[in-house]
Amino acid sequence: MQVLIFSLVGGVFSLIGAILLINNKKAAQGLAKFATPFAAGVLLAAAFTDLLPESLHESSSEPRIVLLWALIGMLAFFMLERFLRFFHHHHEHGKEKTSSSLVIIGDTLHNALDGIAIGAAFLIDTPTGIVAAIAVAAHEIPQEVGDFGILLKNGMEKSKVITVNVLSALATTATALLTYGLGDSDSFPIAQLLALTAGFFIYVAASDIIPEIHEDVGKNKKDVRPWLLLIGALFIVIVSPIAHGYIDAGHDKHVAESIDEHNDDNHHAADEHEHDDGDDMHTHDDE
Repeated sequence: MQVLIFSLVGGVFSLIGAILLINNKKAAQGLAKFATPFAAGVLLAAAFTDLLPESLHESSSEPRIVLLWALIGMLAFFMLERFLRFFHHHHEHGKEKTSSSLVIIGDTLHNALDGIAIGAAFLIDTPTGIVAAIAVAAHEIPQEVGDFGILLKNGMEKSKVITVNVLSALATTATALLTYGLGDSDSFPIAQLLALTAGFFIYVAASDIIPEIHEDVGKNKKDVRPWLLLIGALFIVIVSPIAHGYIDAGHDKHVAESIDEHNDDNHHAADEHEHDDGDDMHTHDDE
């Protein structure tokens, strides 16, 4: 149930961004402007303080192998973006008009990969899954505002933009549930998936978002974007340990209660057994 709920979070946030863009373009652009650097901080902190440590903990291989998977993740997403132009909103800066179908396919693929990241994180534990879901949701808003801005420019009706957004967002939920379901197998490569996810997060933040923050540097002395990046990172650094501690404490309490209940059942069964033995002896003496 938790995987289902948190995998829908990113879709809800992207839907908010699309609705804002449709009703108030200036508000949507402002939201994307401030959400983008915050998302970069969230992605980087989630990768370095949660996903990579958990991947190293879960892996039976050398740390070098885990970090190699993270590098593979970064390079793989670079190749996808470079040659297929599927990810994010770089295509809106180009002179060519990007087809609506390419935007939709790319967005759906991106959402599917987000779902795999969330599902793999939940296989470790609930706090790690929540952190991954927050990271995914944080970068969904600026991405979707850019992508659906293109769809509107290409002449797609507003109602259809929202419908496409909802259907595309379901790819996140589908792959999250599928990954989580397949993860019951002992041979499922959880550590590798987490490392790939970390590489994906690092790549998105470092190559897509941070360069945008550096744009027009020096022209605006009151630029808050660098501080928003730090706030995003600090948010995960603070929230993640709290989530782990709170949920782990609840889990330990549940385990303790289960053990106490089990002991009570055993004690009750022993008492009944002794009572039955006493009755049998009493009956035997009467005979």
